[in-house]
Amino acid sequence: MSTTDLSFQNTSVAFAHKSNGDLVKARWLFRSFNFPALLTYGPSMAKAAVFLGLKFTIKKTIFQQFCGGENIEECNVAIQNLAQSGIGTILDYSVEGEESEETFDATCEEVLRTIARAKGNGDIPFSVFKTTGIMSSDVLEAASSVIEVNQIVDSSLIENLLSENLQPAWKKGYARFMKLCNAAADSRVRIFVDAEESWLQSAIDLMTTYAMETLNKEQAWVYNTLQMYRHDRLAYLERQVAEGKCHYGYKLVRGAYMEKERARATSKGYQDPIQPDKEATDRDYDRAVTFCLENHNRVAVCIATHNEKSSLLGTQLVNQHQLPKADWRVSFSQLLGMSDHISFNLSNSGYKVSKYVPYGPVLSVIPYLTRRAQENSGMAGQMGRELALIEEEIKRRKA
Repeated sequence: MSTTDLSFQNTSVAFAHKSNGDLVKARWLFRSFNFPALLTYGPSMAKAAVFLGLKFTIKKTIFQQFCGGENIEECNVAIQNLAQSGIGTILDYSVEGEESEETFDATCEEVLRTIARAKGNGDIPFSVFKTTGIMSSDVLEAASSVIEVNQIVDSSLIENLLSENLQPAWKKGYARFMKLCNAAADSRVRIFVDAEESWLQSAIDLMTTYAMETLNKEQAWVYNTLQMYRHDRLAYLERQVAEGKCHYGYKLVRGAYMEKERARATSKGYQDPIQPDKEATDRDYDRAVTFCLENHNRVAVCIATHNEKSSLLGTQLVNQHQLPKADWRVSFSQLLGMSDHISFNLSNSGYKVSKYVPYGPVLSVIPYLTRRAQENSGMAGQMGRELALIEEEIKRRKA
């Protein structure tokens, strides 16, 4: 199938994996996101339901839509269902808990289990982790400040510049970070380092750069994540690739912390790191996609977006550069339960596609589920698009 034959409006392909009952349930769920009271009180109600022994009500509704299970084993059904349509799974341990060394160690071990599950398994092409899951955000913020003030480019110099009380936590966190990256490369599993708030990101960037330069000698195993709603990210990408020190891997996203970023910049009186408007974000995102494809001999890219235009651009560039569709160096990704019209139509056209499949105990992933509900609220937003496509497919099946 050529790019010109690709249509993101083909609902028969997009929802072929869904039964009529699944579609009706999804329609009810996306409609419910339009009620402000549910978004306001939903998280508290969900926690109450779990404590009252009614966890199944959450697990059979919003949890089932956006999560694979409570543990890796429960994700097997989602992994197999996606694989039947040629779509890979990215197991994303989405527990958001307290910041303690014991919790960081436990999270590190859980991510190692996702790497072990992915090893040699073509249905699980990537692993992923958040650095704040294995290291204190306070330590990352302090390290990022040290990096920016001293213009450090060598991550080994950071420890001695931190205050003595933070040095042990930095050392442990950095060790966990490299343990995950080394385990992934040793297992021949590609791993994404997720992006976080700008005041934490300089430390994450420096650690990820070191991991890439150390482990990506022959191909990209370690990927950094670039949030293109930051106005400095395109220049960062171009500058790093120009250095040519290794094979680079990037997951391109638009970004997830805009309100928090703007509020902090205003309160602390520094330049807003966010693009002036959505058009600028879209422009830089597409320029980053184009740049990565132009440098495909040294750059592997995951075009992680729910934006149809950017996804289509990726397919056009794959064809323009005469790259094989079956090459994971250029792939596409969306979240489980969202934008199936993009994921399944891309896969049906032969492109490499994966879904982020979050998992974890129901109570622990409520913050993640809350964000998904908020993202999908409002008829003019994501929810309107998802709901319209679901209703179109229900109508088509009844015809």
